Amino acid sequence: MEVVHNDLLLKLKKEAFHSSIVNLVVDGKKEQVLLRDYQMHAYKPLVLHIDFQRVDATHELHVKVPLHFVNEEIAPGVKLNGGLVNHVTTEVDIQCLAKDLPEFIEVDLSALNVGDSIHINQLKLPNGVKLGHHVVADTVVVGVVGKGGSAEAAEGEAAAAE
Repeated sequence: MEVVHNDLLLKLKKEAFHSSIVNLVVDGKKEQVLLRDYQMHAYKPLVLHIDFQRVDATHELHVKVPLHFVNEEIAPGVKLNGGLVNHVTTEVDIQCLAKDLPEFIEVDLSALNVGDSIHINQLKLPNGVKLGHHVVADTVVVGVVGKGGSAEAAEGEAAAAE
């Protein structure tokens, strides 16, 4: 199998390439594959090794896909209360058929106030996509925290000052 190194290097820089089905010609036969892993040189822009997995359209894939966080700037906890968004998880393990594989999963933060969080089981998954077997459903994905600590800490400091 031959790969044009510079083309591969450019594709690896794109997030979508890491969770997309790619057509690859192996021994003269066109195969659908998914990027599984790759190794880079320590300080040169050089791909040392790359692993692909053949994709069977009838079997479910187990893949990690990135999370895209949207509407951070309009979340009430950020816009009105000056809170900070804390990204705890940036990707999630899913299962789906190759035809249903999303490039990413969107997480809408427009309703989050200070102290609110979104858990993995609250993500809106596309049709045909489900969470992986070993995903803990109550894992926090993202939350909004107040600047400078919690309200209880601020009240405690105010009481101590009196």
